[in-house]
Amino acid sequence: MSEQQRPEAETDAFVFSPRKNGQAQSVSDELAAWMRTGWADTEMRDLEPIEQAEHTARRRAALSEAFPGERLVIPSGQLLTRSNDTEYPFRAATNYAYLTGDTTDGNCLVLTPRDGGGHDAVLYLKGRSDRDNGEFWLGGYGELWTGRRNSLEEASALLGVATADVRTLPGALRADGVTTRVVRGHDAEVDAIVDELRADADADAEARAKSARLDEELAVTLADHRLVKDEWEIAQLQKAVDATTRGFEDVAGTLPKAKDTSERYIEGTFFLRARVEGNDVGYGTIAASGPNATTLHWTRNDGPVREGELLLLDAGVETTTLYTADVTRTMPISGTFTDLQRKVYDLVYKAQEAGIAAVAPGRPFTDFHEASQRVLAEGLVEWGLLEGPVDRVLELGLQRRYTLHGTGHMLGMDVHDCAVSRQETHLYGDLKPGMVLTVEPGLYFQPDDLTVPEELRGIGVRIEDDVLVTEEGRTVMSAGLPRSSAEVEAWLADGGHDDPAHARLGSFRAGRVRDPSPFGGERRPTRSTEGRLARYAARRPS
Repeated sequence: MSEQQRPEAETDAFVFSPRKNGQAQSVSDELAAWMRTGWADTEMRDLEPIEQAEHTARRRAALSEAFPGERLVIPSGQLLTRSNDTEYPFRAATNYAYLTGDTTDGNCLVLTPRDGGGHDAVLYLKGRSDRDNGEFWLGGYGELWTGRRNSLEEASALLGVATADVRTLPGALRADGVTTRVVRGHDAEVDAIVDELRADADADAEARAKSARLDEELAVTLADHRLVKDEWEIAQLQKAVDATTRGFEDVAGTLPKAKDTSERYIEGTFFLRARVEGNDVGYGTIAASGPNATTLHWTRNDGPVREGELLLLDAGVETTTLYTADVTRTMPISGTFTDLQRKVYDLVYKAQEAGIAAVAPGRPFTDFHEASQRVLAEGLVEWGLLEGPVDRVLELGLQRRYTLHGTGHMLGMDVHDCAVSRQETHLYGDLKPGMVLTVEPGLYFQPDDLTVPEELRGIGVRIEDDVLVTEEGRTVMSAGLPRSSAEVEAWLADGGHDDPAHARLGSFRAGRVRDPSPFGGERRPTRSTEGRLARYAARRPS
């Protein structure tokens, strides 16, 4: 299905440009000639399409129907420089990966309208390094430096879409005067080409505003399309959640060692699981100990881990297909909550229970937030921190001094998924089967907040789970982790292992196969919650 190979005129375009202080400043003709020869044919043939190819084709068709007669441009994004010739790890733009299944850099999907209706999809890619011009071993992004890329034919077979050399993209975009929309912010060169195409037509302010709306409408439509997940996406999210569960188990099992170092030990422990089982973490891990837990997005993770304090761990594994989990647990570092910590934790747990119960098809997206906030407001009034009645507190939003954030968000390829979707289908819409969201109430008493008793200051608690809306109601995808205070204590006492009946995890969770831990050795088969609670109760002093 490859539409065209690299143009012959561009095959010889590579020019060796040594680093200013690199030790290899030149290449002899003899070496250059030798490097062009003696290489085996490594082209992969008879490749089967990747698992999601049928799904990406359906998604492209849906997008085509939404924008008849218009060209749609969706870049993957470019590498970003960290320093000199060192780049940050690349993560493909969400909409590009959603429509193609490809996760490599420097590429672009273009949907060009056909005369008879519909679109022709072409994926403009960086193909394999050329062995004839030295790029493969002299270029900074050549094959011997950064690894083998798929050829255009290989990529076409794997992704199920026509491919072309990305260097022909500028000419293809300039080929005619068709209306063009682009997903902006991922590739400055592509954005500039589209701006150039519009320059003559956008002579006045009204025309420029209309052009800006073209791109915004494309981004909004893609976000709307991604709100409801298909079965393949749900399976990917469950895979992310299951790996995240194991990452939390890793942290619980190594928590005693963290007390000798810092929050970085916790962050690093979870990151190891994310890299072993997935692509990366889905967002910056929040490993907040003690008063740091009152900072919502504490990602510095450089604080101490002390006995008697709480650890708030908010983390998620991102799969190699770029779907992420988002789970939070708050756990006592010593293994046991103090009475005051338990009081705060149990109120948050009660609020989360109310929020989860409000997740069901046909119910407004805002219902679970309102249910959780009411429980928290009732507790804060009962404790004397807020003056009732509760309805007045909620009307004025006074509880937000201590709750701070919304109770949840959509989840998918982005941790805050579909953020630019239409409010009428998202914030003010109804839940539908296939939507996945988080339920994550919290209470945060700042260390310097004089409106609360001194003993409460510096306590932060959040409990977060990932919930799938089903035809019948809901499924808590992250149910493999304990939630109640008693379950958390028993889980920590048992080294961070939970009941396999609580989660749809891999076969090792049921004791059939032992989990190869990234820390070496093997995990024990998991034990029952009832057994753990009984053992924990026996250990506690009466």
